[in-house]
Amino acid sequence: MTDPLQPQFTEVLTLIQSAQQKVIATTNQELIKLYWSIGKYISDRLTASEWGQKTIEQLAAFIQAQEPGIKGFEKRNLERMRQFYETYPDSQITTALRTQLSWTHHRIVMSRCKTEAERFFYLDLAATERYSTRELDRQINSSIFERTRLADAKLPQTSHPKPLTGVFRDSYVLDFLNLPPNHSENDLKTALVNCFRDFILELGRDFTFLGQEYRLQVGNSDFAIDLLFFHRELQSLVAFELKVDKFQPEYLGQLEFYLEALDRDIKKSHENPSIGVLLCRDKDDEVVEYALSRAMSPTVVAEYEIKLIPKEVLRRKLNELYELLATREDP
Repeated sequence: MTDPLQPQFTEVLTLIQSAQQKVIATTNQELIKLYWSIGKYISDRLTASEWGQKTIEQLAAFIQAQEPGIKGFEKRNLERMRQFYETYPDSQITTALRTQLSWTHHRIVMSRCKTEAERFFYLDLAATERYSTRELDRQINSSIFERTRLADAKLPQTSHPKPLTGVFRDSYVLDFLNLPPNHSENDLKTALVNCFRDFILELGRDFTFLGQEYRLQVGNSDFAIDLLFFHRELQSLVAFELKVDKFQPEYLGQLEFYLEALDRDIKKSHENPSIGVLLCRDKDDEVVEYALSRAMSPTVVAEYEIKLIPKEVLRRKLNELYELLATREDP
């Protein structure tokens, strides 16, 4: 029997959700304007030869010392703010529509789009259609800008715009607001990553946890590894990537790309090559694969696999967690 109070409770919930959307939009507007202003300040100082490249590193250290609780102002991101301003020097980026998008949306467009027309096309499309960063990335991969120009078609319209889901999960917003890292992260993938982190630390006594959504920068692009550990006996970084769909060969290629970046930028000289563990799970199957350096001999590879968590144990745990969390999310 339906609760007679449910319609009234739903009205209250609608008020909450509406307010959440306004808070998200306001937060992003202020953050994007702030990043553009900081980028302009840095660019102006460098252009006037008042600052050198080392000064940006000093600025990052100063901000960290003065405001240790606020993240997102490390040297790499300050340089990205400068690039942001120099890409959009006339402040047209700070319009109300475009500032609804998260910093991650803007970073994707900056790193992947070559012309101003292409950049504004994807920014306006993402803002109008309320794309998540994943959907924005997918649209760029599909070359919708080129196809739209060729076909002279109008932008797709949606009669029921999707909410800006995932915007408040953007790590830069969380860092800036100093919110806890798991704020609003209720999706299956994040739940799996959180559970697997705890499982590995409980089961693998030689694993030391280094970070979740561990950021890597390659060229002008940023990437994030789901989980990064250090294995004390193997003296290696160990990256875990979880996918909540069927195994695809390109997933291993992506993981190997991450390992190369880790070995080049993160690994210390006395440490061994990094190791990758790929875990894929959909409703019918689970796959666990190791990614190891091609330079390793078969004997060394065999030794590594013995000292890592056995594939079968990882498969069973992945299946157990998937079923548990998927059941919990069912209506």
